Amino acid sequence: MGTSSSNSARISENIWLRYAIALATVLTALLVNRGLNLFVADRVVYVLLLPAIAFSAWYCGVGPSVLAIGVALVGAIYEFMPTGFSVRALTAGELVGVAAFVFSSAVIVVMGESRRRQNAALRNEQGELERKVRERTADLDVVNRNLRELSARLLQLQDDERRRIARELHDSVGQMLAALTMNLSAVRSDVDRLTKTAAALSDSETLVREMSSEVRTISHLLHPPLLDEAGLSSALRWYVDGFGQRSGIVVDLDLPQDLERLPSELETAIFRVVQECLTNIHRHSESAVAKIRLRHRDNQILVDVQDEGKGIPPEKKEQMASSGTPGVGIRGMRERIRQLGGTLEIHSDGSGTLVAARLPVDEMPRADSFTITHRSTTSAA
Repeated sequence: MGTSSSNSARISENIWLRYAIALATVLTALLVNRGLNLFVADRVVYVLLLPAIAFSAWYCGVGPSVLAIGVALVGAIYEFMPTGFSVRALTAGELVGVAAFVFSSAVIVVMGESRRRQNAALRNEQGELERKVRERTADLDVVNRNLRELSARLLQLQDDERRRIARELHDSVGQMLAALTMNLSAVRSDVDRLTKTAAALSDSETLVREMSSEVRTISHLLHPPLLDEAGLSSALRWYVDGFGQRSGIVVDLDLPQDLERLPSELETAIFRVVQECLTNIHRHSESAVAKIRLRHRDNQILVDVQDEGKGIPPEKKEQMASSGTPGVGIRGMRERIRQLGGTLEIHSDGSGTLVAARLPVDEMPRADSFTITHRSTTSAA
């Protein structure tokens, strides 16, 4: 039906072509009848002409169909009469045949024209539907682009807020805690003769030192200063050492020896991906080891984080396959990397999980093939 409609549409565009096709179809039917005249009766010409009329009515329209009927009648009456035929009045049988042919042709033309109009209406509706689909697609593209811009802005604001909170904790709370520590130390030296008071003050001083350490740790975890000051390599080594000490998990960190500074957004994204992956390994995988591998290859940064744990449960994998990402952490990683033009893939079986991130890097010198391997300490927290 689709092919028939497309053929009708192409033919309908040129009126002269329609007349030519209708005339050629009838003449072809007459020529076929002439070739079969030796084997069949003369009146079979009407049977052969009806398909030609039907084709003209279906594809060419009313005017070409009327022309085709007239040419068919002239050819049938004056071309295929018995030998020696001269112009005379038609017999009753011949008139019946002509009338039957004209009536049948008229019915076919009416049906064909009705069908052509239906096809034209369908084509118009199809064109209108395609136009609306294009408009909706354009609107959807605009909405998706705005959503991507909003997501990128939210991630940027989140990083800025982390940086601001880390700075405030370090500059204000940290300084006040340091001053309080000095005051308590001075008081402890004055009342050292009072054993109980000195012990209480010592405990308080210890608590304050622990609080100061915790504030410093939280500040660094929110946004490590090394990430801005020394770059990604130093920040990753610092974080892996601290993670290994706190969790007891052996972490192998494999970095290029001469990894240069990357754009701040890219370094932040890589650091957050590693941070989220190690957190998930500690919470869910039950793995005793983890391996982090970072490479620069073909204007891309390749980050692989792998463990040897129990893997992702089947129901979780089905949820990830059906709705994209099940958790906020993984969703945040994937959105952050997508905003930078990269991809994030997660492969998991019963013997571990591999998180592979691919991030594009423009106009950055190719990293050397020599690498250094950094192994975290594993003393219990």
